[in-house]
Amino acid sequence: MKGRKGQDLGLRQSMSWLHGWSGLLLGWLLFAIFFTGTIAYFRQEVTAWMQPETAASRPSPQAAELAIAKLAAVAPDAASWRISLPNDRSNTLGISWRKAQPETRARGGNGRGERGGEGNRNRGRRGGGRDRGESLTLDATTGATITPRETAGGTFLYRFHFELYALPREWARWIVGIATMAMFVAIISGVITHKKIFKDFFTFRPAKGQRSWLDAHNATAVLALPFHLMITYSGLLLFASTLLPWAGDMAFGEDPRASRAEARAAQAREVEALQARLADAAGTDPAMAPIAPMLARAERIWGQPASRITITDPGKPGALVEVLPTRNDSLAQHSGSGGLGAVKLRFAGATGALIDEQRDAPGSAIATIDTALGSLHRARFAPPGLRWLFFLAGVGGTVMVGSGLVLWSVKRAEKRKGAPGHFGHKLVDHLNVGAVAGLCIATAGYFWANRLLPARLDDRGEWEIACFLAIWLASFVHPLLRPLRAAWLEQLTAAGALFAALPVLNLMTSHAHLGVTVPAGNWMVAGFDLVALATGLALLAAAAKLRRRIARAASKPPVATHAARLAAE
Repeated sequence: MKGRKGQDLGLRQSMSWLHGWSGLLLGWLLFAIFFTGTIAYFRQEVTAWMQPETAASRPSPQAAELAIAKLAAVAPDAASWRISLPNDRSNTLGISWRKAQPETRARGGNGRGERGGEGNRNRGRRGGGRDRGESLTLDATTGATITPRETAGGTFLYRFHFELYALPREWARWIVGIATMAMFVAIISGVITHKKIFKDFFTFRPAKGQRSWLDAHNATAVLALPFHLMITYSGLLLFASTLLPWAGDMAFGEDPRASRAEARAAQAREVEALQARLADAAGTDPAMAPIAPMLARAERIWGQPASRITITDPGKPGALVEVLPTRNDSLAQHSGSGGLGAVKLRFAGATGALIDEQRDAPGSAIATIDTALGSLHRARFAPPGLRWLFFLAGVGGTVMVGSGLVLWSVKRAEKRKGAPGHFGHKLVDHLNVGAVAGLCIATAGYFWANRLLPARLDDRGEWEIACFLAIWLASFVHPLLRPLRAAWLEQLTAAGALFAALPVLNLMTSHAHLGVTVPAGNWMVAGFDLVALATGLALLAAAAKLRRRIARAASKPPVATHAARLAAE
């Protein structure tokens, strides 16, 4: 029995060492990944707040007709039109179109745009890609053109979550992939280390130093443990082609891009043949059938409204209308490239007749599981209630990582019992401030920059990002110049004040403030202000608690050293 207990103790000690170092070495990056990834669950809502010019738009039943009328006026000869309808995550109407190319002007030759650009909604996103054509944002009630300010929006935080910034994409994905592996190791080793982890979940002892930090770390870890395991493991799978390129070669061949290009070409030939048949049936009449009955039929079939419409060869007898739902209805449907495209209905543009329902063919069991885990990670399928649950679980994960970083420092400080630590410990202690509190300041500063930079500034999105990075860099320098507790107090106070004041800043700089959005029921924009206020109050409460602790420590008489006690005797 003793041998068995000794083995168990040795295993837990080994796992404790692995847990601590796997979490510490990449802990700062993991905190940033969790923090920005949690915000990214509402990246479209973040972008909507950062473009207050769009807040007055209200969805209307005539939105699709307004979009078609506008496209007919501005792009009558386009090869394809695309319409993004308002939904519970966007209150505006987006339209985009691609011009016909002379060499592909044949019937149906430009109908491959179901995953095209998102117009103003996608500004600030790095990367090239295919030609995304031209786009406009419209008021969903009047059809009037809206010119929102350029912003990096929630897309920057989303892409920072898995690609960082200003690094080659392959390098960035390697770095984040390795950090994700470290997180997975830390979670597994943490579960093994804490023998009574579920019992500890129901225990919290405030004002107990290391014990309090451990209780907070355990509680946030266990509260959403299934989420943490899912989000980390699925993240590893999303990086599989980067971390294990030979596995991708085995699954998809040595040139998967060529396979995808061949599949797109086959789809284009199918669409072209279909449009030829539609043109023969329609004769010479270029009129297009009303769009409303098509949308109503799609909603009856899916049990949810449509969110996107693509019209190939509009205004021609062979016009083809493709309608996509608001969200996928199955985890097994591919959720990349915007989260839609696996399911669509196709209608004849001239008659409005339903042609067929397109649905991606199911793959192997392994491919289905991989797709399902990817869908869970991105949560693009999730309705508002489930999205909030994912967000709160992400907050718990962020607190778990942050409290783990602080716990590492607190444990070593208590072991020293007031003795000065070596340079490495001091450096970790002080840089923890910038990694945790400093990232909160930088994110709040990013939102402040959105309101304070001139609305028509060139490269405005890049200026917002530059403000974020400059503030974050300063937050790492500041703790090196201040006592540790003072640095924590000052940065927590600054972060809390900046977040709590965002609704006030919004009131002073836009017409999309709480006094307007709450009465109008525009919770997409009002929710941002309310979450910012709650975040600010939580950070200020943490700062107030730290201030009281510093005051109590200052009021206590200094503890006599061992040498002083001997001298007194």
